[in-house]
Amino acid sequence: MINIYLEKKQEGNKTELILDGRLDTNAAMDFDNYIKEIITPNLKELVIDMKKCNYMASSGLRVVVNAQKGMDANQGTLVFRNVPGDVMEVFDMTGLVDLLTFE
Repeated sequence: MINIYLEKKQEGNKTELILDGRLDTNAAMDFDNYIKEIITPNLKELVIDMKKCNYMASSGLRVVVNAQKGMDANQGTLVFRNVPGDVMEVFDMTGLVDLLTFE
């Protein structure tokens, strides 16, 4: 069962991903593989819009950390946009709110 849908917008060396659904354990594996494919040396800015993401499991946090590491290796930026309150609480409880960029 697919629990999350992705829309991708590409402009030059910037990619925006719009998440829609639940970033649970099953979706996190697929999302992690997808993130690994799109983080190439040419990617300098990755924006993840989470306005429609209504749940994030701990496995989703692992994907987020791996994405940040990938963008750091590219000397690029990773930005999380429109994070819902419930999902933001997960970032806050784990301390990731201090390590990641949110708009």
